[in-house]
Amino acid sequence: MMAEQVRLTLERNETLARIVLDSPKGNVLTTTMVERVSAELAKLEELRSVRLLTLEGGGPHFSFGASISEHAPGQVERMLPAMHQMIRDLLDVPVPTAAVVQGRCLGGGFELALACDFIFAADDAVIGVPEVALAAFPPAAAALLPPRLGYARATDAILTGATRPAAEWEQAGLVTRVVPRDRLDAEVGAWFDEHLAGRSASGLRHAAAAARFGLRKHVARVLPDLERLYLNELMRTPDVTEAVTAFLAKRPPVWTD
Repeated sequence: MMAEQVRLTLERNETLARIVLDSPKGNVLTTTMVERVSAELAKLEELRSVRLLTLEGGGPHFSFGASISEHAPGQVERMLPAMHQMIRDLLDVPVPTAAVVQGRCLGGGFELALACDFIFAADDAVIGVPEVALAAFPPAAAALLPPRLGYARATDAILTGATRPAAEWEQAGLVTRVVPRDRLDAEVGAWFDEHLAGRSASGLRHAAAAARFGLRKHVARVLPDLERLYLNELMRTPDVTEAVTAFLAKRPPVWTD
């Protein structure tokens, strides 16, 4: 059930909120699941005592990314705007946010993590945006990576599609902390206790809004153009359709050029 695939819970006297993705086979982000995440994010506006929201993946992986089958013509027109609305909703959440990542964190899953203020990763995490292998590109990552990582590293990530261990992203300054897998939850809890639990909730809300101010303005400016580039230009190319077809058929794609 979708209510079980996206869960919002409150802990530590309602100072810590957790949204957990818990869908079989790698927490693949379907349109329905993405819309559910947005609905849960909206509840944070009324939870005035919350000082941190974590985004987590149930099971061995954070997320394999957005549903590839829903990137086919006739479905992507709903999927992509829903993904981007979720990213905007996460950037608008009125409390500090942290992605807690283990296993694979790919594509749309990485974009979800990129929209968080902090990224905590297990030492087994593998992170990247491999969309170029499917003749595509990650619009939200193209908006979020340059201001968060720098133009050169963002370009490398998008054009090569390379997936890298969390330690490399930590060295690049993107991941806040890498810890052993079996210590991940405890380390995030200890970090919360040290840095946020004792702060004023209203003060943290204003600080989060200020910290994200420039990033939100940037995303609002460039993401609509990137979405149009994807839907109006990329989706007209035969290779992107061939990539989806080949992936679902479990065969290598045959490119037209």
